[in-house]
Amino acid sequence: MYSAPTDTPTRPPGSRAALAAAAFGVPSLVLLLLVALEWRPLLSLDGDISRTTHRWAVDESGVTRVFRVLTDWVWDPWTMRALCAVVVIWLALRGARWLALWLTGTCVVGSALQQGLKAAVDRPRPVWPDPVDSAHYAAFPSGHAMTAVIVCGLLLWVLRRYGARPAVWRACLALAALSVVGVGATRIWLGVHWPSDVVGGFLLGALMVALAVATYAYGPARRTPEAT
Repeated sequence: MYSAPTDTPTRPPGSRAALAAAAFGVPSLVLLLLVALEWRPLLSLDGDISRTTHRWAVDESGVTRVFRVLTDWVWDPWTMRALCAVVVIWLALRGARWLALWLTGTCVVGSALQQGLKAAVDRPRPVWPDPVDSAHYAAFPSGHAMTAVIVCGLLLWVLRRYGARPAVWRACLALAALSVVGVGATRIWLGVHWPSDVVGGFLLGALMVALAVATYAYGPARRTPEAT
């Protein structure tokens, strides 16, 4: 089903990923600064969107119940990490131990960055007189959004590297897109994150994936195809 990964000799390893990292790094830093400095136009936009979606969440109780199941179980960060762990075990059993270790390390670093930023920014979550859900820790960035982007992005990269069949690739790409967009929508709908928390999670997650892919290209396995 999958073939051994190969390197492309016509392009320096990791060049595209390095460019992507630069592209995601700038908006990530800008948004982080705007949130930390409590830029009023951003806070106003966050408040307007959040108040609107919270009214919808209160009125549409059936949709809200479905979103709670999705965000608490299907797209929970621990569910995403468990999925990544399954892939790590699969890679290790195939002999791709460096790639398995790299995936594990990237997820650990991503989680540490997420928690570090939450503690550093210490942004309060939305507070409602009639909440439909609750969450702990600081708001920025959204851990659900950031974890979904990191895990989905890395696993898509692994699939492409191992030459997944076009039908499998398209199905996984669609599922990953649905998961990332869906988890962001549920966090805003349920009133546990400001919209900029979710956008920040998306940007930082994409930055982590780009940096990880760029660094992997220069690792010890860059010239040694993993076992098939």
